[in-house]
Amino acid sequence: MVRLTALALTLLSTWTWAAPESSAPNRVDSDPRYSDPSPLAQQHADAVNAKVWGLTDDEWRKFQRLQAGPRHYWSPQLDPLTTLGVEADSDQERQRYAELQVRLEAKRAERELAYQKAYTAAWARLFPGLAPVQGLAGNETTSAQRYVLFVEERCPACVTSLQEWLNAGERLDVYLIGSQGDDARLRQWAHAAGITPAQVSSGQVTLNHDRGRWFALGATRPLPARFQRVEDKWQRVD
Repeated sequence: MVRLTALALTLLSTWTWAAPESSAPNRVDSDPRYSDPSPLAQQHADAVNAKVWGLTDDEWRKFQRLQAGPRHYWSPQLDPLTTLGVEADSDQERQRYAELQVRLEAKRAERELAYQKAYTAAWARLFPGLAPVQGLAGNETTSAQRYVLFVEERCPACVTSLQEWLNAGERLDVYLIGSQGDDARLRQWAHAAGITPAQVSSGQVTLNHDRGRWFALGATRPLPARFQRVEDKWQRVD
């Protein structure tokens, strides 16, 4: 999701330190180039990372604590905003992280769409008459027509329409709005909606976190909403 989706935490190697003797040769782990960053440098790096995500220093430290606990094993590549939102202690905190993520995802989607337009224009200019390689299209364009389907939890119409389209043989890329990057939540919704493992493994259905795509499209309810890519534009088809 995303999936303009995913961040990876860099794990610093743990070195076994030994007191060097004057006659001993230099060890790799005693070389300053391979040493752990100084507390001041680490503090600066943390402040920069917090600013990138729109977080305070305290919120960034909380994210680091959460990633050092069970959440690291449940969702090892979960971004800071989703991690803090899922583990929020109040509705007010949860709302704050959700709004931060929507704004960030909207900016990302805007940049990616702008680049997609530039890429398409460059291809048409440099190779007129040739179809472009679908490098940025993701799984929306395949040999068989696919549809992008936006759904949300507690939406009976979403489930009913989903099953009708699947029974008709449609190929769907399903995006769950409001899943906050929680894979367990997405799987739970898919199970309740009657999506089978066979449908996923065959490629008839893909399951995805929305991560701001619905917002970026400027689409409106009601849901479900099904979209089809026509040339370089998305069109609602239901």
